[in-house]
Amino acid sequence: MQSNPTYTTAAAGAPLEMDETDRLISSEKVGGTAVYDASGERLGTVHHLMIDKQAGNVEYAVMSFGGFLGIGESYNPLPWRSLTYDTGLGGYVVNANRARLEQAPRYAPGTEPSWTDPGYRDRIDQYWMIPPV
Repeated sequence: MQSNPTYTTAAAGAPLEMDETDRLISSEKVGGTAVYDASGERLGTVHHLMIDKQAGNVEYAVMSFGGFLGIGESYNPLPWRSLTYDTGLGGYVVNANRARLEQAPRYAPGTEPSWTDPGYRDRIDQYWMIPPV
């Protein structure tokens, strides 16, 4: 039987679990994962996640989209429920093409959106047609 690999963080020297199961994945492995459209075209990568601190749920995957070497890049918050993981692609699939992403709510690096504004989150969820929980 093979054990799960454990790595050590450089900063704290503490173990950092880098493996995953069929249902769980370390947040360390989600950042940088490719995001594809339904036809398999690569759209961008997961930049970071927004997690509800009280409920403990991932609410949004913020996708890095467009640009080259950070120039012209933007961030698209995608409701986590709009993504599915495709093991064949090794990435997440969103039911949208490049043109739809270009019209979606997004922001530029260095201009953080107001996550505390319920209207901002509502606009994202409405755009992606995600019903309230």
